[in-house]
Amino acid sequence: MRHRVGYELRYAFPQATPAILMMNIHYTRASDLEVPDHIIISPAVPISGYRDGFGNWCSRIVAPAGPVQISSNAIIRDLGLPDPVVADAAQIPVEQLPDEAIVFLLPSRFCDSDKLLDLAWSEFGAAKPGWGRVQAVCDFVHQRITFGYEFARSTRTASEAYQEGQGVCRDYAHLAIAFCRALNIPARYCTGYLGDVGTQPPYPPGDFAAWFEAFLDGHWYTFDPRNHVPRIGRVLIARGRDAADVAIITTFGPNTLEGFRVWADEV
Repeated sequence: MRHRVGYELRYAFPQATPAILMMNIHYTRASDLEVPDHIIISPAVPISGYRDGFGNWCSRIVAPAGPVQISSNAIIRDLGLPDPVVADAAQIPVEQLPDEAIVFLLPSRFCDSDKLLDLAWSEFGAAKPGWGRVQAVCDFVHQRITFGYEFARSTRTASEAYQEGQGVCRDYAHLAIAFCRALNIPARYCTGYLGDVGTQPPYPPGDFAAWFEAFLDGHWYTFDPRNHVPRIGRVLIARGRDAADVAIITTFGPNTLEGFRVWADEV
């Protein structure tokens, strides 16, 4: 299976503005690219890059004053298999977790698991540890939050998503991650592309997607409380503690987003 993935973002900058772009497909999928996901800036500007502490590739630019378009259009191969389900995957005791997983047990900017500790154990303490407990979390979050683009708010935390009962895909992921961490299950936030392969129309507008991964039995497994079914064709861009670590674009000055298109289509 092959997918065309990409985006076209149009900004207006009143002045030259530094920016960090986290828009390249994750290095774990680089070998699957048939057409590379080069970032194209118009008007052209120099791009430099670095790898952050989570292994994500970050590009630095100084956007010029005026209209700026940022785009990419790649083709990537995919096995065409749905997200794996390993119902017997066990939870690992905290003292046996690898060092690199510990950071994904701690509260973070949007995943305020410390505020949800008592609620998490009262709701999910009786669930079977491991996959069953994470699935119970996803079931709860899927029912708790009502999806709507009109509910998007960039500052909403997991505890606020629980209280308000509404949000977008990042809020589903944040709340599920916070519950998992409160239950001593390492969980990390993921962002990337997710097309409509295997789903029924009508299809929603193209957008970047958010999901999460939980560490069970020595492996990171994908969970998606927003869509709530295994999906085909996820293309990872970045991972982190929460959305603050993997912002698609971070700008250091005023600007206006005037156009936004994202696509992830089977070809």
